[in-house]
Amino acid sequence: MKFEKYNLIPQLKKNLERLDFKRPTDIQYKCIPPVLRGEDVLAIAQTGTGKTAAFAIPIIQLLSTRRIFQEAYSVRCLVMVPTHELAIQVAGVFNELVSGIGLQVLGLFGGVEQAPQIERLKKGVDILVATPGRMFDLASQGFLSFKEVEILVLDEADHMLELGFISDMQQLVKRIPKKRQTLFFSATINKNIKDLAYGLVQHAVRIQISPKDPVSKNIDHSVAYVEMDHKRFFLEHIIKEHPESKILVFVRTKVRAERVAKALERVGLESMTIHSDKDQKDRNQVMSRFKEGICKVLVATDVSARGIDIPNVEYVVNYDLPDVPENYVHRVGRTGRGVQKGTAISFCSAEEKETLATIETFLDKPITVLTIRRDEYEATIDFSPAATHDWQSLINEQIQLEQQPKVKKGKKK
Repeated sequence: MKFEKYNLIPQLKKNLERLDFKRPTDIQYKCIPPVLRGEDVLAIAQTGTGKTAAFAIPIIQLLSTRRIFQEAYSVRCLVMVPTHELAIQVAGVFNELVSGIGLQVLGLFGGVEQAPQIERLKKGVDILVATPGRMFDLASQGFLSFKEVEILVLDEADHMLELGFISDMQQLVKRIPKKRQTLFFSATINKNIKDLAYGLVQHAVRIQISPKDPVSKNIDHSVAYVEMDHKRFFLEHIIKEHPESKILVFVRTKVRAERVAKALERVGLESMTIHSDKDQKDRNQVMSRFKEGICKVLVATDVSARGIDIPNVEYVVNYDLPDVPENYVHRVGRTGRGVQKGTAISFCSAEEKETLATIETFLDKPITVLTIRRDEYEATIDFSPAATHDWQSLINEQIQLEQQPKVKKGKKK
């Protein structure tokens, strides 16, 4: 069924056509009807399946046909997300879809001046996409009211649990009207997620996409056994092999991110980093440069795994394996989005084999091993300018030795 066949307002259909939304993805096809009927929805869908549009499209339709007078600092639809990047992304999707419809959308997050956000809230907004910290901060100052919330969306709920936002979510639920529509989205499902979800939704329509394989079929993902000290050489090799490709590199810590960027710089490769130590202005600039392809390599920590929705990311490299198995799904899901194909490669050192086993248990299947022959492994290191024992140096040393005048040995007496 094409979007043009849906019973949507004309301007929303025009926006969908302009944005090249022709047919709904699986998650959109299954979510849009129950949301339009006003039902609660509990959706489990792998990343990159188009779930933001799955709730944005019907929400815009519902709000555009329910015109009401708004009080100052009020909000009609509240979308709660775990990270700044995700707030920017989701608000961006809403803004594109509400063009010409007259609904007001605001992305609310910390790390930026609050005065412009307060000014926007003063007249009330229809759709607020917010991270917990700034949202509760402004609410405590009296600049945000929850009493007119008609629709609550919890997006990336598993990540919010992981980041310790469960008390924030429970506090929020106490402050918004009981008579509301709740949409609960998560890429992974476990007991904690189930307990949280069923405490928030009522008689929800449960939707689960690709439950047997949390990694999208569009992603070719594999693992290569690479020792910790050699990972930089193999990352360098991948980047040089694909100079025109956008490559997203994931590491465990912000310190590691900066070290990897420095290692790449030493061999003449440009990269950028994004992590929680950077202020919001820097993070926005980095994301913009990566999105536009000005810089092709971005080194990120897991704080960014859920919020990076960059078109045409051809490669994801897990430089370090994630400690949380679910994060593997979110990392590799940054490529192969929508109908595009993508490639994800993970480096696994000897000390990370136990972590790999945990990830494979979570996936309920082994990850394909990318076999590297011994000569290929050694050549990858030797051909790097950063190698201290590269083959050319060894050859030059041998030539110099051979060219040195030979000392004639005297005859023994």
